[in-house]
Amino acid sequence: MWTELTQAIANIDIPADWIGIRAVKKNTSTRHVRDGLPQINGKTSTMGAMLEVLVNGCLGYAATNSLELPSLQAAAQTAYKQALAASKWWIYPFQESQRPKVVGEYNSPISQPFDTLSPGEINHLLMRVCQTMKVDDKIVQTSASASTSERETWFVSSNGSEVYQKIVSLGTHYGAIAQDGTVVQQRSNNGWQAHCYQGGWELLKQDQLWPRVQQVGEQAIELLTAAECPNTRTDLVLAPDQMMLQIHESVGHPLEIDRILGDERNYAGGSFVKTSDFGNLVYGSPLMNITFDPTVPGQFASYGFDDTGAVATREYVIKAGVLQRGLGSLESQARAGISGVACARASSWNRPPIDRMANLNLEPGNATLEEMIGGIEHGVYMESNRSWSIDDQRYKFQFGCEYAKLIENGKLTKTLKNPNYRATTPEFWQSLTQVGNNDNWEMYGTAMCGKGEPNQAIWVGHGSPVCVFANVEVFGGGH
Repeated sequence: MWTELTQAIANIDIPADWIGIRAVKKNTSTRHVRDGLPQINGKTSTMGAMLEVLVNGCLGYAATNSLELPSLQAAAQTAYKQALAASKWWIYPFQESQRPKVVGEYNSPISQPFDTLSPGEINHLLMRVCQTMKVDDKIVQTSASASTSERETWFVSSNGSEVYQKIVSLGTHYGAIAQDGTVVQQRSNNGWQAHCYQGGWELLKQDQLWPRVQQVGEQAIELLTAAECPNTRTDLVLAPDQMMLQIHESVGHPLEIDRILGDERNYAGGSFVKTSDFGNLVYGSPLMNITFDPTVPGQFASYGFDDTGAVATREYVIKAGVLQRGLGSLESQARAGISGVACARASSWNRPPIDRMANLNLEPGNATLEEMIGGIEHGVYMESNRSWSIDDQRYKFQFGCEYAKLIENGKLTKTLKNPNYRATTPEFWQSLTQVGNNDNWEMYGTAMCGKGEPNQAIWVGHGSPVCVFANVEVFGGGH
């Protein structure tokens, strides 16, 4: 691959100020079982390259599914014409400094490669998961899935960049639906496909797998007779699997610089955050510390370099509650005049990179779970996202969870069904009163964060401890 790409960079004949080629080869598989019966057994392979050129301050793009020099030359010519035509109306003149030379390599950690299990063995394991969750005849549906991805990326540029990255990941999901008359409840393993990480089959075949599978089925049954979540204002305790969604929707998306600049308003929406807020806005309480960190081993969106070659580093986006920097690429940083991160990411070889969150984590505090629960006279503890709704400025939101417990006099007591909560983003994060420690910090991921036109569904990771929020509006969901 390196030979073809370096020869292409040397031989492409266009009068551009800078040329980059990002070639991607990706192999994926999906196995899905419902009610113990295999439903999907599929594999896909794709390979191609994105050509990016800089002309008179404008960037142009074109993709090709062939890595032969004539095809790369044709794509480069198309990108050049596009950039040249657009350069008459640029809103900001980009420079080669937005595409610095970089050389390096990144590889995902992996212990058990995907070829060590046959499709039959994978299906047998997923069928056993379904069977184990069916703890009662009132379990009316079970499902289990496993999706693998092996993605190799080569990036070269006319100013000497040479980057290779191999990212190997596994996403798993299992859940059960229980029904008793008109009452229907669902329970899953920490929410829809929340278990997404970099690595191999070692991520699935863990010691706690079977006790957790059985617990999912038992809790689905438990929810059938649970009390309705009360309608009240109270202390809210969120587990790390729900904090994943909370961070994603009310921190990640509103801090994307291209969204703040207005690039996504007609599709994904804007943001209540303004460029003047960076360094000034009190986003949350002093306990709120959020890092952008693609360097975490095994987290779903870890990498060494973004898709323009920018070196990935750990950065605080919110520190002690104050907004520090945005989730914006080198060109978005130049346009907005604010600090960003290495987050120009593309979902495939036929998409240009845009501003995307990667691993966005709430840093741990000092509280144990026992201390947090023990200090609450009355409250609600919630786990596992079930539904979400947030306005197009990422300001007002309403989220629902699968499972909850009432907190009374410092103890978790009865189970609650249909738990929901609502707030506005600054109000909510400023009500953060306790942050758990390393012992209750957990990380999860999601593979389908959508944004951009044409759409790009991309993989992100979020880590968080258990957190306590004061005086939050919670409510039930009816029957």
